[in-house]
Amino acid sequence: MKTYPIVLSVAGSDSSGGAGIQADLKTFSALGAYGTTVITAITAQNTLGVRAIQSVSIDVFRQQLEAVMSDFEVAAVKVGMLHTCEIVEVLADVLQKVKPPHLVVDPVMVASSGDSLILESTIERIKTRLFPLASIITPNLKEASLLVNRNVETLEDMKTASHDLLAFGSQAVLVKGGHLQGKIITDVLNLK
Repeated sequence: MKTYPIVLSVAGSDSSGGAGIQADLKTFSALGAYGTTVITAITAQNTLGVRAIQSVSIDVFRQQLEAVMSDFEVAAVKVGMLHTCEIVEVLADVLQKVKPPHLVVDPVMVASSGDSLILESTIERIKTRLFPLASIITPNLKEASLLVNRNVETLEDMKTASHDLLAFGSQAVLVKGGHLQGKIITDVLNLK
């Protein structure tokens, strides 16, 4: 009998299906993995923008994490939108105990429409509590700009930002260049 690696997505729910939990499950399936989920927030959004965000309660969030982690041997965790400091704290505490073999932190902070998906106070908690646990962090240009407190708009900016972001403790940083100006899309990978 074939077995599939079990991957956990900890992220928001995107009602348009283009991001968050819904997109992660599609990707996991396409890559031959079995996807499990822990929802951090529910969004009302479409391709035009985000209309509302509602975080799940801390108790429900913790119960979701404990339910998945106690039943499945999770090979990798992919973290997306974390709307509040409390969710970051609970997640970091659980990850420190469980120590999944691979932890990908995609610090989702801004929707494609430009709408903010995170509370400002949460950014520092992600940097201090989750980045040191991560195998890799994968910010796009807007997220990298927020994380390093300056504009990241060019390939040189991306290289400098990836170096600065590595100092927060992850094993690797991939700054995604999908929004770079020009016809060539370039990502920047920096390893410890």
